[in-house]
Amino acid sequence: MSPLLLLQNMLRPLNQWRIPLLLLLLGLMPATLFAHGVAENDAHYLESVSGLQFIPYLYLGAKHMVTGYDHLLFLAGVIFFLYRLKDVAVYVSLFALGHSLTLLVGVLASIHVNPYAVDAVIGLSVVYKAFENVGGFKLLGFSINTKVAVFLFGLVHGFGLSTKLQNLKLSPDGLVANMIGFNLGVELGQFTALAFILLLFSWWRQSESFLNRAYVSNMVIMTAGFVLFGYQLTGLLISA
Repeated sequence: MSPLLLLQNMLRPLNQWRIPLLLLLLGLMPATLFAHGVAENDAHYLESVSGLQFIPYLYLGAKHMVTGYDHLLFLAGVIFFLYRLKDVAVYVSLFALGHSLTLLVGVLASIHVNPYAVDAVIGLSVVYKAFENVGGFKLLGFSINTKVAVFLFGLVHGFGLSTKLQNLKLSPDGLVANMIGFNLGVELGQFTALAFILLLFSWWRQSESFLNRAYVSNMVIMTAGFVLFGYQLTGLLISA
């Protein structure tokens, strides 16, 4: 056997775990790399400008969503077993509606919520969806309306970002239009990230390993959610 074939045979078992490992790396990425808040340079920029800045806010909103590990993990859990684009559109729209409402209302109406508490619940939202995907609620003997849950957790995810923006000294001049631009950017970023996740799942579902590894993959997502929850809970306790 040639060295190349020998290497391929050695790597074949690991190759079957490429998607679960990718999900794990996504979920456990250090917070300093994928911060759920606003990057330091972006924060300085937002605090230094005033007036209508629609395009910059649009860009920063998209950047937040694309680099938001918690949002991506939750979306991955939501669409994990959705095979029809119609179903994907319904659930993602519910999430986007909830996300948009609390993002806009939270900032414009100055509704303050403890950021650690909100992010801890966001971590639990990831746990919830993965637990549902592996049939955990059925084993416990009850069911949850998934559409309602996705919408409600969308509200929480929106508050997650609004709390970060409220910590910045944003100029009130043009704030409404700027926040609309920021929210539109968030949705554009969500669409971009969703397209990538759908392509990844579409490719993976063609393999026999998809159903075989679905349980493990969701357990990986659940573990990442617990890590996010524990990280934010620790921050909450320390800040208290």
